[in-house]
Amino acid sequence: MNFVQQLDPNWKIERIEQVVMTGERRRLAGCNARLGVHGKAVSFPMVRITIGGQTGFGWSRISRDAAAGLVGASVQDIFSDEQWIRDRFLSIQFPLLDWLGHTAGKPVYELLTGVRYDSPLLIPCYDTSLYFDDLHLQSEEDAVRLLQEEAMQGYNEGFRGFKIKVGRGAMHMELMEGTNRDIAIVNGIREAVGPECMIAIDANNGYNLGLTKYVLQQTASSNLTWLEEAFHEDREYYKNLKDWMAKHNLNVLIADGEGLAAGPLVDWAEQGLIDMVQYDLKDYGLVQWLALGARLDERGIKSAPHNYGGFYGNFASCHLSPAIRGFMYVEWDEAWITGIDTTGYSVRNGRIQVSAAPGFGLQVDEAYYARQVGDNGWTVR
Repeated sequence: MNFVQQLDPNWKIERIEQVVMTGERRRLAGCNARLGVHGKAVSFPMVRITIGGQTGFGWSRISRDAAAGLVGASVQDIFSDEQWIRDRFLSIQFPLLDWLGHTAGKPVYELLTGVRYDSPLLIPCYDTSLYFDDLHLQSEEDAVRLLQEEAMQGYNEGFRGFKIKVGRGAMHMELMEGTNRDIAIVNGIREAVGPECMIAIDANNGYNLGLTKYVLQQTASSNLTWLEEAFHEDREYYKNLKDWMAKHNLNVLIADGEGLAAGPLVDWAEQGLIDMVQYDLKDYGLVQWLALGARLDERGIKSAPHNYGGFYGNFASCHLSPAIRGFMYVEWDEAWITGIDTTGYSVRNGRIQVSAAPGFGLQVDEAYYARQVGDNGWTVR
């Protein structure tokens, strides 16, 4: 962060603006184990900050009153050699990092790593769109066929990794009928996409310990990479599951932490009970993930930040990835937002080619954004 010392100390936050940006997924997303239809519409609160005449954009839930309390702060107040951005300003860390990248003329990933990349940055990713889109179908065979078609849509778009929602028997179907449909769909998708693709499953806490073992046994031939949120975090369940998996030679990673994660989750990971930590990228924070990732790297624990429902997280995750050795995959929730050009990013053969443009590499139509702020958002100066 040596270049931060070169910033004009007289630069201050001149203006903060926010508006909810809206768009659509490429396909309506159905239910998961605990929620109804997720839908096709997507949105996120986007903040624009202005410092020294330069703007930066990014996701932020900051309130207007809280933003008013930050206006006038200098760059020396904001940035820190110890953790990039001081605690008081973490609520706007994404637009601040974007601003910093534009000011330095570098993509955020070069800021975070201190490495100059002479070739395109390529990050492994997976398609996270395989929800319960089959609940209207009576036939298991028809359900499998539908999810195979959806997986192949992702495959044809360049994805070679897929996360499949499971847990139909938790709420939406009879217990074993739903669980057996989960199994048939997982194995059917493996058949469709072939043996080389990464497949993971996510139960959204819809299983118990016994069901988890049953599903892992019945999908063993599909070579799952990880199982996510099988049940709500419980140390004894995890220990039992890990012992049972070792006995049965099942090499599936255990992942958790997406939602209301148990307090000692990272401690349990350090004890070998969890293999991957998945705190949400936006809500937990990129700056916080840098510190957590360093801690996890020391113990050989994998990092895979959660991102579903977070258009902005698709891109921010790419910039975090090279800063953490154990970073696994970007969770990619394909969507479009009006007024944001994402063509600097592309998915090919299972990897995202990351934009090398300054900041997070998203091209925002600033005139459109300003109109939206005027119509539906707020500004503090």
